[in-house]
Amino acid sequence: MLPDRAFFDRLADAAKAETLPRFRSALDVTDKGGQFYDPVTEGDQRAETAIVSLIEAAFPDHGILGEEHGSKGLDREFVWVIDPIDGTRAFISGVPVWGTLIGFYQNGRARMGVIHQPFTGERWFADGIKSHYRGPGGDRVLKTSACETISNAILFTTSPHLFKDAEDDRRYRAIESKARLFRYGCDCYAYALLASGHVDLVVENSLKPYDVGALIPVVEQAGGVMTTWDGGRPEMGGHIVAAANAKLHAEALEILNS
Repeated sequence: MLPDRAFFDRLADAAKAETLPRFRSALDVTDKGGQFYDPVTEGDQRAETAIVSLIEAAFPDHGILGEEHGSKGLDREFVWVIDPIDGTRAFISGVPVWGTLIGFYQNGRARMGVIHQPFTGERWFADGIKSHYRGPGGDRVLKTSACETISNAILFTTSPHLFKDAEDDRRYRAIESKARLFRYGCDCYAYALLASGHVDLVVENSLKPYDVGALIPVVEQAGGVMTTWDGGRPEMGGHIVAAANAKLHAEALEILNS
């Protein structure tokens, strides 16, 4: 049995109960370490625990890939991919572009997913066929933009400082120099805006599976294309490019690989 939208809503609501009360509040923040400052909060940990508890009760035979509490059953047909707070840096800074990401893989392929921003009250959901928006703007089926050239595109990346490798930076800057407009700092919210038709292109590197698991179906089922920089499937993360349509995606890949 596959999960339905109501179950995804239960998961998102359970995470909201742990994250929203802690947003713009006094927080204990721990640095997980590594090349960059990698913060984690009690909100991250408690939200993932709440999500996993519901999944284990309803689907005990499913695998789980989580950012904060590890993984199990990754060789199973169905695997949940969880990032309880994507954009923890934004979360601890009081900027409402973070989100809870809950993806659902079948045989290694992203099939369903939800992006939830509880402070703005917005939720993007991919049901396996179409992507949907629910929030202050009402309910609607999503469609990506018709922008087909980078010269007309709005481009997002989380931060240009993440392109530490000189070659990665060169390849990203080649795209940025051709875009009509580029902006930084939206984490998962940039992909939600792309699925909604407001942003045309997102280019990033060094992403983990839990960073992309929920984003892939929302983007693809709204009409977008999301791959690695070499055109491969994005489920395991890495260097990612998401575009509003196939033509824009092809131009982006051509520039990235020139």
